[in-house]
Order: sequence, then structure tokens, then C-alpha cells
Amino acid sequence: MVTLGDPPVIAHVPEPDVSDAAAVADELLTEAIEEEALDAYSSAVSGAAARLIPSVASLRVERRSGWGGGSGSAVAFTPDGYLLTNAHVVAGAERGTATFVDGDELSFEVVGRDPLSDLAVVRASGSGLTAAPFGDAARLRVGQLVVAIGNPLGFAGSVTAGVISALGRSLAARDGQASRLVENVIQTDAALNPGNSGGALADVRGRVIGINTAVAGIGLGLAVPIDAATRTIIGALMRDGRVRRAYLGVVGGTRRLPAALAERLGRPSGLEVVQLLEASPAAAAGIRAGDLIVSLDGRPIAGVGDLQRSLVGDLVGRSIEVTLERDGSLAEIAITPAELRV
Repeated sequence: MVTLGDPPVIAHVPEPDVSDAAAVADELLTEAIEEEALDAYSSAVSGAAARLIPSVASLRVERRSGWGGGSGSAVAFTPDGYLLTNAHVVAGAERGTATFVDGDELSFEVVGRDPLSDLAVVRASGSGLTAAPFGDAARLRVGQLVVAIGNPLGFAGSVTAGVISALGRSLAARDGQASRLVENVIQTDAALNPGNSGGALADVRGRVIGINTAVAGIGLGLAVPIDAATRTIIGALMRDGRVRRAYLGVVGGTRRLPAALAERLGRPSGLEVVQLLEASPAAAAGIRAGDLIVSLDGRPIAGVGDLQRSLVGDLVGRSIEVTLERDGSLAEIAITPAELRV
């Protein structure tokens, strides 16, 4: 009991723990940021998927021995029925059926295929298809968000997402005796499975920047890029049903140029001729093993990729100049490329 004259009793009120309040506020802010980021990620993926799913078909391939496995995909890129897929999806086939997610089932015929780029064009019998827009793989960056759409294991319209893991990969392609490196292949960690081949790899704006071609391992998928080179191939397949390439008949690899020559030419390397194929245009022209090719028809050659890009169909049957380094000096040799037969 408190009586008059006693000193006042002051209750002790504990001071608030400022550090706990700050921690709670920080946790709430983190959750809000993560939720906002998740929403942005989901919106980007779902937006790209909605735009492209109507353009992606499941291919059922009719081979000479009967119906094939039916585990391929294709992307419609014109309203009047042209679809892009992988050459290996339609290998050994001339026709089949393309089924879209809305249930439309259209017969198709193979227009052309190019095993050395693993691209093929087929044409479906219908019209009014939803054409997927093409982007430009040359503008991609490592770490960029991408969306893969296809029909893995027969599950139509499946969507996976990931990032671009690497750019500039090379993929070996072969057709009979001919072999070639598919350049600037896109590596992604978006989940791919059998049946995704021929399907779309797209950016978040829903533009196709690659055609999924291979599953190299868990979390490691590869796609043929949509760029200037592949657009040329697609045009040739639509027009001629095949891609014409020039042929020299050299086997070689990249080698550093002598310092003085590198400074003179403004590039560090050329293509060393390691082997000449028998009865080839290069052998007939007098090119030798050990020669270092630095230009072809006026185009600089710094390695295998440059040589492949230079051997276009327009060179077939036309005499051109090859500049090479031999015994410390530059030499000009005339050569007439033949057409690469596959």
C-alpha cells in the first residue's frame, strides 16, 4: 500500500530492441522484393509461352518403313504452312502429320533438309497458321532468360525456362562423307528432353532465337541459332529444297600467323592445311599441306569458321584467288571450287 509521504513508484518499461525491429523490416522487404521478382519472371515466361505455343507443332513422321517415333517438334514461321524443324527429325521421311495444341492435325511434306546445319523446312497442308516471329541470335547475351517450347516425350505444348549458359559453341554435323561444324550454337540450361528437337527457343518477347537440336546432358541443351547465316539456309531450303555449298577439299585447323604477317594483315591467325583430299579442287590447284590460307576470294580467313562461311554456292565453278603463306612468303593461287556432294 502506498501512503502519503512515500516516494512515487515508477514502473520499469523495457526499451524496444531496435535490432529486432530492423531485422523484421529487412525480412519483410526481402520477401516483397522476391515476390515482385517472381511475378516479373512468371509474367515474362508466361507471356512468351502464350505468344508461341500456338505456333509449335508436334510432328509425327512417316518413314518408308512406316510411321516413325513421332517425338519431334516444329515451329510455324509463315501463315501459309511453312514450318522449321531439325533435319534429323525428318531424316528418311518425305511426309507426316503436324498436330497443334488447338487440336488441328495437318498433313505435311518435307520441302528441304540440310543435315550439315541440322535444319529442315516442311510445309503443312493448311493455311492461317499462327506464324512465330524470328529474333536475332547475334544480339543474345550470356545469362539472358530464354523459354523452350516443344513436345518432349509426346507432351504437347510443354514450356520450360532457363538462361543462356554460353554462346559460340560448335556442334559437329555429318551427312554421308561430308562433315561440318554448326557454328554459334546456343547453350541453355532450360530443360530439354527427347521430342524437344525442332521446337522453339525464344526470348522473353516471344521471338524465336534458336531451334532446339540436342540434349547434351542434364541442364545442358543446345540450339541452332536464328541469325543471318541460318536465315540464308532457310531461304535456300524453301526455294531449292537444299543448300548449295562450295568445296575445296582441304582438312585444316587454325594456326597463329608469323608476327610480321599478323601485323601486316591485322589478324592473328589463318587456316593451316593439314591434309588434302584426293582429286579435290585444292589438290588440283597446287595447294600443299603446310600452307597457311589467309584469304579466299578477297575474304579474310582466320580459321575453320571463316572458311566454312566463305564457301557459298555462288563460288561453285568460278575461278577465285586463294592467298596463302608458304615458306615465309605470300602467294596467290587460282582455284575453282566444286559443289559439295552429300
